[in-house]
Amino acid sequence: MASIEFVKVTKSFDKHDVIKDLDLKIEDGKFTVLVGPSGCGKTTLLRMIAGIDPQTSGQVLINGKDVTKIPPGQRGVAMVFQNYAIYPTMSVRENIEFGLKNNKVPKEERTRLVESISATVGLSEYLDRKPSTLSGGQRQRVALARAMVKQPSVFLMDEPLSNLDAKLRVQMRIELIELHKKLGTTFVYVTHDQVEAMSMADTIVLMNKGLIQQEAPPEIMYREPSNKFAAEFIGVPPMNIDDLGVDGIKFGFRPESAVLSNEPTGMHFSIRGVIATREMLGSETVYQVKYKNSSYMIKCIEDNFIVDQDVYVEVAANKMFFFEANGNRIGEADGRFNNYLEALRRG
Repeated sequence: MASIEFVKVTKSFDKHDVIKDLDLKIEDGKFTVLVGPSGCGKTTLLRMIAGIDPQTSGQVLINGKDVTKIPPGQRGVAMVFQNYAIYPTMSVRENIEFGLKNNKVPKEERTRLVESISATVGLSEYLDRKPSTLSGGQRQRVALARAMVKQPSVFLMDEPLSNLDAKLRVQMRIELIELHKKLGTTFVYVTHDQVEAMSMADTIVLMNKGLIQQEAPPEIMYREPSNKFAAEFIGVPPMNIDDLGVDGIKFGFRPESAVLSNEPTGMHFSIRGVIATREMLGSETVYQVKYKNSSYMIKCIEDNFIVDQDVYVEVAANKMFFFEANGNRIGEADGRFNNYLEALRRG
């Protein structure tokens, strides 16, 4: 196991800073997920840890040791790529033991490691087959096994499930969570899918434009987003955000925090709108409600309303969020919070 630390790290491409003066500590043994939109810098961080694409300036430390001048193969890390990067002409066994052969590991030890790790990831019966005969999930397991056989202190995973269908992605997420518990190794996982991040991570590092927007456990990031970007990125559907009309402030609420009704019940925020769309998703229904020039997404357990129906959208005061013009969240301890609550009630 190993901790990872970025100290004042900058990465430039063609004199353009993709990452600038970044500080980040990834805890030993944790499942840390780097999440954010395409181009935010998350894969760049992963490649710097691996040594594939070193930083322009600053330090990358693994277990407190500066690895800047240490080659990728000597860093004690293993990387699992989006496209699996397994050799089609080799059998599953040959793929898994390829790195061990290169490192001159004796045959007996190779066999023991390959068979042990194949059993862990459920590949024992496929060792003599070629990758082309395997499903996408099985090929992903080959890539995982090839990384595991190196017994690394850090696993790096770059969108490893993005090529799988939706059902298999869910299954593989569960398997990766269980694998992390079994190995107890540091996992650093990159994805643009916030559902993956929320379901798998001990800690989420949310990035945008090369900057860390928030670093927190999933439940904290959801309940206490540090800024408007985090509030809108994390959550399905995302948080509803609208203009308060005071001081450039915006207010927000989660789709499941709102109540739809035919008559007002006296909650703090209350507007009358019309249902524009309805998505019945089985255990819940998502409505889009139009109000003046705004629209709000509302998530309900009951499916009691229809398109074009007039409804009231109401939200309790303790479910409201406020954001400054620069995007930072205004906490409830801030003296302005109650003022903005009052402004919201007045409409």
